[in-house]
Amino acid sequence: MTNTPPAAAPHLLLMSPEDNCLIARTALAAGDIVDIDGEPVTLPEDIPLGYKVARNALQPGDKVLRYGALIGSVTAEVPRGSMLHTHNLASDYLPTYTLGADAHAFIGSGH
Repeated sequence: MTNTPPAAAPHLLLMSPEDNCLIARTALAAGDIVDIDGEPVTLPEDIPLGYKVARNALQPGDKVLRYGALIGSVTAEVPRGSMLHTHNLASDYLPTYTLGADAHAFIGSGH
């Protein structure tokens, strides 16, 4: 019988296979080396707990997927391993007040 300690949980969490962002499972520091798709990546900046991290390099206009759903568009170059947040990502969510009368009727009916 061996006393092998359990493997550490990965620092980054992939929510869905098609996602191009990962979620920080812990606060990470610039210079930390993390595994992204089996490759070591040195983080260029601090990443707070729960923030999104680019799974691959992204260019302005690229769409960001989390949970397999579109969450926003990239507004600046984002190197692999960089934080995705309001400084380089614009939300693609539509507020319900912009959806028109049909949406208000549906939302107001309790569906």
